[in-house]
Amino acid sequence: MEKYLPDVYQENIYKINYDKLKELGIKCLLFDLDNTIVPFKEKEPRIETKELFYKLKQKGFKIIIFSNSPKMRLKKFKEELNVDIFGSARKPKVKNFLKVLKMYKLDENEVAIIGDQILTDILGGNRAGITTILTTPLEPTDPFFTKPNRFRERRIMQKLRDNNLFKKGKYYE
Repeated sequence: MEKYLPDVYQENIYKINYDKLKELGIKCLLFDLDNTIVPFKEKEPRIETKELFYKLKQKGFKIIIFSNSPKMRLKKFKEELNVDIFGSARKPKVKNFLKVLKMYKLDENEVAIIGDQILTDILGGNRAGITTILTTPLEPTDPFFTKPNRFRERRIMQKLRDNNLFKKGKYYE
């Protein structure tokens, strides 16, 4: 069950303690896009996201939108947020996590994945050996292809809760 357990759990990307991540040696933040940065129907970043990403870059973080969405979906976010993108990441497969590490010459302990799904972001990040940060989805609705994952995720969360490992809504750093 530990493979599904995030290292950090926060309400959203704005409540994460990025200073603490910096102290832990994190240099690169991989952000999921849909329901993590924006609701899945939105086509461009919000002003508060632009401000957050600007501040994170000022702190020295490398930011990459690491999404299962195709590159065309990510293009507007790349331009407006001035960040790198990695589309069609095929999370939770480890291959592209490792590709990012190699491309940017990073060690596992220098990278964190931030996302809203246990079965893609957290499982993939844990398999790759990087820091995993789970956020609550920005909205309760998901695209049709995510719904089976959410069903399985609820069952996993129940097992984690039953073993006193995780409780939905009880955030921690």
